[in-house]
Amino acid sequence: MDKNVLSVKITEEKRDESTGVIYRKRIAICQNVVPEILRKVSILKVPNIQLEEESWLNPRERNMAIRSHCLTWTQYASMKEESVFRESMENPNWTEFIQRGRISITGAGFLNCILETFASTFLRQGAQKGIRIMEMLLKEQCGAPLAE
Repeated sequence: MDKNVLSVKITEEKRDESTGVIYRKRIAICQNVVPEILRKVSILKVPNIQLEEESWLNPRERNMAIRSHCLTWTQYASMKEESVFRESMENPNWTEFIQRGRISITGAGFLNCILETFASTFLRQGAQKGIRIMEMLLKEQCGAPLAE
């Protein structure tokens, strides 16, 4: 688990027996990683951030979709991320990773742009870590390729 993740609670989990798709909804409590200089703004002075994540794992088709969003600053910010991990059409031993995100911050005045820049940089850095984690999970769930 990432060092900034303090806890993760699965709030819902179910398997569609006809398709084999496993659905999970989780709430993660993460350490606030907003730089101290930006925490001078009162709304950012929180010790922890809550994120909600939904995932759909399809072991038969060897793919996983994840959708997450921030629950902490919903009245000031909208941060949404969607990721898809799937077997590459070019080579079944490769994993294709597609990520989309949207960040919109309002109500922070002149800091809106600075906070959006920080958030987008943070999400980009997390993408590489997400690829490594998902490859490990796919290997565990679907088996390792013959030649790596």
